[in-house]
This record gives sequence, structure tokens and C-alpha cells, in this order.
Amino acid sequence: MRGAAGREPFARLVREHGPGVHRFLVSLAGPDRADDCWQETFLSALEAYPTLRNPERVHAWLFSIAHRKAIDSHRKAARDVPVAEPPERPAPEPPPRNGELWSLVRELPPKQREAVAHRFAADLSYRDVGDAMGTSEEAARRNVHEGLRALRQRGEVLRA
Repeated sequence: MRGAAGREPFARLVREHGPGVHRFLVSLAGPDRADDCWQETFLSALEAYPTLRNPERVHAWLFSIAHRKAIDSHRKAARDVPVAEPPERPAPEPPPRNGELWSLVRELPPKQREAVAHRFAADLSYRDVGDAMGTSEEAARRNVHEGLRALRQRGEVLRA
């Protein structure tokens, strides 16, 4: 990847997939950490892009990287020790829409959460969800189904 010509395909990839990756990260990592995860995702992707083996599956490849960055973010947050007085900073912006729903998605078990986020935030097909999660298409369907069922049950409890 030398010169502007070498960067153009990757720049196009960022333009085409960047917004979907960001929505996916908001759903998994939350609105306060999504931007950092997005940046880390595309830095990692840029580094690995020259060795990409299956260019037609770039969408699933990107979302796999994004998922790992969201996990890393959660692990880092768990290690962070609160300070006596946190630094002053503005409150994070809420997700663009359906913020309450995505907060419920974040409470799902990991496989269900990831599958639902891939399917609906990233608009991946079940095949691509399976590829991104390293499972079969059928396992992806099942994880989405179980996640949606749990969300419906949780929604009924919230409405009662």
C-alpha cells in the first residue's frame, strides 16, 4: 500500500462500512466508548488490509475486528479504578435511536448480544453473522432467535 493509489481502496472501505461499524459498536460497547472502538477497529484493519485473504468477505472481517475491539474495551473498563473525583467532561450523547432497546441488548449473554448486534445494527446476513462470530449460519440464526426472545420477555416485564 504505497502512495495515494494504495490508500484509496481502504479509504473507500472506511466510507462504505464505517457508519455500520459505528452503529454496531454503539450497540456493543455503548455510546461513550464506540468512537474509540471504531478508531481502533479501522487502525487494526488498515494494518492487516494488505494481507486480507478474502476481499469479498471484507464486511464480516471488519465486524469481527470491531467485535474484538468492543470486548477489549469492556475488559479495559473493568480494570479501570475509579478516582476520588472524576475529571469534568460532558455527558456522552445517547445512541441515535432506540437507546433503551440497545441497553437491553447489552445485557444479553455474549453470543446472543453479538449475534443481535451483527444482524440488526450492522445489517449482516445470517451467513455473515456466522462468519463474523466464527460459527455456522444455523448457530447465528439460533443466537439471534434466542436473543430476540429474551428481549421480548424483558420488554414484557418492563411494560408491566
